Amino acid sequence: MDLTPQQLSQFNGTDPSKPIYLAVKGVIYDVTAGKSFYGPGGAYALFAGKDASRALGKMSKNEEDVCPNIDGLSDKEIDVLNDWVKKFEAKYPVVGRVVVF
Repeated sequence: MDLTPQQLSQFNGTDPSKPIYLAVKGVIYDVTAGKSFYGPGGAYALFAGKDASRALGKMSKNEEDVCPNIDGLSDKEIDVLNDWVKKFEAKYPVVGRVVVF
């Protein structure tokens, strides 16, 4: 399924009847199984319902870094981001892609 960033934001864990989604490099993962991390009050709740690529690459929990823009990341940060992608691929199902019109 394709979701716009606005549609993705509806899957941020605040509605218990919906799954929790998180995107990395435009790929959306269903992270509901990690609700204690990504749900409300979780350590990574600010990533839920968003593409958190930049923040993951920078290992940042700053709100301004929670975005899909990876321009300007260092080679090391890109490596960190790619490690996160591998972790998500191994642990959570892919449910779609983020699309921007």
